[in-house]
Amino acid sequence: MLRLAGILYSLISTSLAGTFIVAVLVAGHDTLTPILAAALVGFVLALPATWFVTKAIYN
Repeated sequence: MLRLAGILYSLISTSLAGTFIVAVLVAGHDTLTPILAAALVGFVLALPATWFVTKAIYN
């Protein structure tokens, strides 16, 4: 289960971080701090999302 979670995390985290970065850029925040914060939020929110997806695949 841990191997699948690692693979899924790499896909889910980059997707969420990319989505949040695009949202921040569209909102007009084009400095380093908001972009890094959006990427960090994406990587952190990917942890529970990965857990739920992995559990759903195994069940």
